[in-house]
Amino acid sequence: MSKDQAMETAAREMEGASEAQQQPQQPVQQTEIVVDDSQAHAAYANFARVTATPEEVIVDFALNPQPFATGRQDLKVSQRLIMNFYTAKRLLGALQTTIQRHEGAFGAIELDVRRRANILVAPAAAPAAPRR
Repeated sequence: MSKDQAMETAAREMEGASEAQQQPQQPVQQTEIVVDDSQAHAAYANFARVTATPEEVIVDFALNPQPFATGRQDLKVSQRLIMNFYTAKRLLGALQTTIQRHEGAFGAIELDVRRRANILVAPAAAPAAPRR
């Protein structure tokens, strides 16, 4: 192929590429998901444990009736969610967004249970002076 032929071929390819870019793109269709939660089971948990296998993420939920207790505590798992890593990552993003919005509206969430429950010992108050 001569130099002129190569330049002509390259020009045609560029024209084709620019024409393809100028064509109106098809609108991306949105997916709408309608959730029926009429059969959902609601449960409260103040404890969660996350484990994983190479294929799945496992989240166990339990109720800890004595969250301030020390020493060994035996908890019974009340709910277990098993999901693939794609769903787990989408859940992570949804939880991050939800927490950011909550903290934006109500302030930072304190994770130290003792600070949150005001268990820190306050300094002893000085005795009051006797009344006359």
